[in-house]
Amino acid sequence: MLSRAGSSMLRQARTQLRSRTGPSSVASLTALSRLLSSLAVLEQKGGKLNAGSLGAITAAQKLGGSITAFIAGGNIKSAAEEAAKVEGVEKIISVDNASYDKGLPENYAPLLVENIKKGGFTHIIAGHTAFGKNLMPRVAALLDVQQISDITAIEDEKTFVRPIYAGNAIATVESSDVIKIITIRGTAFAAASAEGGSASIEEGVDSKAESATEWMSENLAESNRPDLATAAKVVSGGRGLKSKEEFDRVMLPLADVLGAAVGASRAAVDSGYADNSLQVGQTGKVVAPQLYLCAGISGAIQHLAGMKDSKVIAAINKDPDAPIFQIADVGLVGDLFEKVPELTEKLKA
Repeated sequence: MLSRAGSSMLRQARTQLRSRTGPSSVASLTALSRLLSSLAVLEQKGGKLNAGSLGAITAAQKLGGSITAFIAGGNIKSAAEEAAKVEGVEKIISVDNASYDKGLPENYAPLLVENIKKGGFTHIIAGHTAFGKNLMPRVAALLDVQQISDITAIEDEKTFVRPIYAGNAIATVESSDVIKIITIRGTAFAAASAEGGSASIEEGVDSKAESATEWMSENLAESNRPDLATAAKVVSGGRGLKSKEEFDRVMLPLADVLGAAVGASRAAVDSGYADNSLQVGQTGKVVAPQLYLCAGISGAIQHLAGMKDSKVIAAINKDPDAPIFQIADVGLVGDLFEKVPELTEKLKA
């Protein structure tokens, strides 16, 4: 692994090499890139690997250099073994301790920092999820570096692309920090396939940091439908549905016949039509399914920020001037209380 001093020397050498031209310089840069070392922070729940977090490994593969994955929690042997099968990963650092099961950042951040220092990693990568957004700023603070959040592309080892202003502008940022702390947008980095690899699994340093925070309980909305964040099809409803009863009556049968996940706009969630775990948008989940079918959603900029990367966008709204039609691939102007049930029946047939 590369130490801080080594990383500093690497940056200086790159600067010098880029001032030259010719094949020898290119070859030297290629050789230097092998000195990069990325640590992908993986998520687990109940000892099971969150497959979506493997997008951090995909991002590490784009950077080049050695790739190590980190996972912590209780009874995580099987999760570590699954991550070890990802091609290109050299090592899995595993900390088997139930104290880290819930990913509480107050004790997880010091744990991660100790393992970063031991390994001398140049890039630390996690998903821009509730877990990553809670953990990584604390890690950055403990290491006294700046976090680079929600990136959608990697140009080189120090230059990254990220959306700003709810996705209305794209910023290209360059970091001079010795260690890069990065969170990635899951829709921009597909989860790496867990096959073809044979990484070693090593026990990590357990700092056993004390935490004043105690996990009390959680209330989860359970569903047999696909997970909203990773579903290939999403059916989403908005304020135009007028009530929770109508939301359930109109949207859920359509989702079931399509085998789709259910989403909702913030207006629908705030009005109590749907659980807040189903919210799509800037302050909810960012999705990019193959099909995003929405009804009763006008298309506020905050909602568009969460779904505009969908492959096909279909919209139903009675207002022909609704902003959603400006980005929709397919639009239907009409009363959703008539059109959605009609569509559901035709799909059943």
